[in-house]
Amino acid sequence: MNLPETIKQPGAENYSSAQVFGEALRDQLNKYDDFYFFSPDETTSNRLSAVFEASDRAWGLKTEEWDKNLSHDGHIVEMLSENTLFAVLASHILNDGRGAMTSYESFLPIISSQIDQHLKFLKQSKEASWRPDYQALNILSTSCWQRQDHNGYTHQNPGLISHLLAKPSNEVNCLFPVDDIAAVAASEFMFEQSKNVVNLTTFNKILLPRWVDINHARFQLENGGASIFGFVSDDDPDLVVSGVGDIPSNEAIEAIKLAKNELPQLRIRYVGIAALSYAAIGTTKNKLSQEKFNDYFTQDKPIIVNFHGYSETMRGIMSHYANPKRVDIHGYEDQGSTTSPMDELTRNHCSRWDICINILERAGHPEFTDKYRQIIQSNSEYAAIYGVDR
Repeated sequence: MNLPETIKQPGAENYSSAQVFGEALRDQLNKYDDFYFFSPDETTSNRLSAVFEASDRAWGLKTEEWDKNLSHDGHIVEMLSENTLFAVLASHILNDGRGAMTSYESFLPIISSQIDQHLKFLKQSKEASWRPDYQALNILSTSCWQRQDHNGYTHQNPGLISHLLAKPSNEVNCLFPVDDIAAVAASEFMFEQSKNVVNLTTFNKILLPRWVDINHARFQLENGGASIFGFVSDDDPDLVVSGVGDIPSNEAIEAIKLAKNELPQLRIRYVGIAALSYAAIGTTKNKLSQEKFNDYFTQDKPIIVNFHGYSETMRGIMSHYANPKRVDIHGYEDQGSTTSPMDELTRNHCSRWDICINILERAGHPEFTDKYRQIIQSNSEYAAIYGVDR
């Protein structure tokens, strides 16, 4: 794919992170004979179908002429059992193989205990000098809660993020590429740059705005997992807004634009976060230092974070860097339904309107917030009747 070194109009065009990951998986299948991709029955619906350019589905029975992408030597293993797929993938990794698996975000917590056992093995294997390095065990989490408006509440659960970030073994990276270019950097990190870890990468399968160039995306992962987005930031800010995840970041950036329309004199900085690990922003090898945190987030200004997962998980990480009184966290609150996308976001106070309200209140101008509360109410009422956003 074209990897632009500059983005002339950030956010002006929409692209698919899922397509990028499909192409990255295809390239791994072409490059390594021992690479296997494990998936329930969602490879195509999750927009990862580029993998079929490199391999077929593994199929042990007779094939008919009308069958598609089935062969006895296929390296794409599909089975509607996350438990079975993870067990085979983990065994393959520990036998010096390569691979990855995917599933809907809401179903991945099913394998949480199995991931724990793999992490415990990695921890203890470090105590044996004769144990080799192992390829990273890579999990792609997609079909996320913000766009489960058609499947509803049962398909909304980012809980694996919280589970893995609580592991003090420090062998888990949770990656949140903000767009398709950041997805390229994330795939490079997962497949070629990390060993002896579990990588959980979360992304939505819909088209979303492109914000960063490839140098920026790589810089984030190599330098503490965060960076200032200059195109939407002011120097010497009155407050700092941050996003973790593609849709949360999109909503946070749009919220800044709304707030600046109300208060042009308000100085806001946006900090994008691309990776989290145990008790820190950044990866297990490149955690954000306190000095760099102070540089990005300032030492005393209010901070508003729009997070993909449960807010308490992000609150815990931020408490290692800043006084909790400075920090407001928006995240999934277990509020869901079969409703419209924006109504789903407002139910969990993660929409651009909710973030804008928070910005205006932190800036000391609550008189502007009624407008956005009315927008939220109006949209929710409309969605309840027509099933789509106003």
